[in-house]
Amino acid sequence: MTTAEHPTVRPAHTSLRRARELFLLGRQLPDGTPEDVVAAWRRARFFGVRHDAPGPATDAPPPPTAPRSQLLDAARPVLDRIAPVLGAGQTSLVLTDARLRVLWAGGKGPCESCPDLSERAVGHNSAALALHTHRRAEVHGPEHFLDLWQEVSAVSVPVRAPETGQPLGTVTVATGLCDDDGPHPGAPLAEAAAGAVETELLARSRAAERVLLDAYLRAAGEESRAVVGLDGRNRFVSRAAERLLPPEGLEALERETVALVRETAGGGGRSSEHESDTGGPAPRRGSDVTAVSYRVPLPDGAGCTAVLTPVVHLGAVVGAVAVLESVGSVAPAPAARSEVGLAGRSVPWRHAIGRAVELARSPGPVLLVGERGTGKTSLARELAPDALTVDAAEREIGDHVRELLDGRPVLVRHAERLAASDTAALNTLLASRPGVPLLVTHTPGAAPGPCLQRLLDTLAARSVTLPALRERPEDVKELLTALTPRPAPGRPPLTWTLDALRALEQYPWPGNVTELAHMVRALAEHRRSTGPVRRTELPDPVREGPAPRPLSPMEHAERAAILDALRLHGGNKARAAAALGIGRATLYRKLRGYGA
Repeated sequence: MTTAEHPTVRPAHTSLRRARELFLLGRQLPDGTPEDVVAAWRRARFFGVRHDAPGPATDAPPPPTAPRSQLLDAARPVLDRIAPVLGAGQTSLVLTDARLRVLWAGGKGPCESCPDLSERAVGHNSAALALHTHRRAEVHGPEHFLDLWQEVSAVSVPVRAPETGQPLGTVTVATGLCDDDGPHPGAPLAEAAAGAVETELLARSRAAERVLLDAYLRAAGEESRAVVGLDGRNRFVSRAAERLLPPEGLEALERETVALVRETAGGGGRSSEHESDTGGPAPRRGSDVTAVSYRVPLPDGAGCTAVLTPVVHLGAVVGAVAVLESVGSVAPAPAARSEVGLAGRSVPWRHAIGRAVELARSPGPVLLVGERGTGKTSLARELAPDALTVDAAEREIGDHVRELLDGRPVLVRHAERLAASDTAALNTLLASRPGVPLLVTHTPGAAPGPCLQRLLDTLAARSVTLPALRERPEDVKELLTALTPRPAPGRPPLTWTLDALRALEQYPWPGNVTELAHMVRALAEHRRSTGPVRRTELPDPVREGPAPRPLSPMEHAERAAILDALRLHGGNKARAAAALGIGRATLYRKLRGYGA
């Protein structure tokens, strides 16, 4: 859990109190008033918050019951253990969700009766600031907009999702007004409470994943059965389901599952529009948790139907298992869609594949052009499986010209590495026999010489340019399926969390499909943990995302070293800077420059 650095010396309460009074009167503020505090006051005024809003009456009805959520379920045991140590003093401990609704409050401090800590409701406060900055935040006395909190100091820490690191809510400790200097004395308690809640969330998440995986394995039975297990983060897809279910059908199942999980977590039931597998209405969702199966309509042309069964754990739906059945005589999608050479459904890739297949159906050479690792050789072998492969980077091809004359397809890789004599031989051959079954791959780079340029010009009319992987990120999901090796007997298949998948789709992949294949193979061979691959397990450049500008090799190395140091020191920038032998200000400047 990454936290804020200790705050610098804050403005004296007296001067800030005077500045707030002048602000409320619409007068000129004194020099030195913190701009961020003034901006927060202005937002409160814009939202229509009354600075003199009264506190809750002693006989006021209790606030409405907080909506049930997975965060509250995980946090309640932790907070109930902490609450007794608050004692009888004026200290309150508060848990909010990501919308800053108060889910739980304990103690007798100033915030224990407030149902909403959003800025639109109460103006500037530490919970709203922590959620905005994603780090620990403190707000003291006159920094607040409300008169009610002028003698209150509060510290808040974000609670992060174990899978994505995104804030799910906040933990706040509020006390009477603290001294002008130093961190809030309740900061250690807030940090400890947030950390304990995150640990509980992680334990529950892993338990839920195990329950989902067990349900998937039971339903899959044997490999020939088409079964999908989903929870909105993870996907377990049998090989039969890979062949049967198109991507749009998988996305429809995922949307349905996410709706199930969210509605049971939020406690709001609604009638389903679908029918149960028995022909009656589908089970009501929400607080009436059930595991009754029901049919889910898939997009037109999916070629199959799906029966969805919710997976229940600790009284809540944590995912679903879908069993697929082919419709009528519709055949499953061809196995070629999972082969690397043809994997992908994006428009640029389908256009390139269609053009290549069309050219391969007619006699004559085909030139495949693209960046290193875009799949030129894999595609060529799909087009001509019996072709004799010759790598111009390793040997001369003169001895294989006879193969072409005899009508056997020949694949020449790395045309940019052709020897001058081989290039001349191919030019002569194509001039006399323009219909020979020749496939050539070419990676653009340095300007070609005149002899190679003549060969490329001759092949240009029958050429296909393959898009780089960064130009077709939507194909990453299908490529992962094609590149992942079969698991060992008794082991679950390699799957990916949605956050990891987003990182893989956003990375520019300078080595294209080849680089992706190396990463998948390394994970499959050396991974020790179980369950789906998380973003934190991906290589640093992929996990952190691309740099905002092209970097030199030296800058790439420096960025990688900084990311390694941050990972080793748990995100603590001061320790990372010390380990790298640079100042903290220098580290911050480099992080901004590299977009890390």
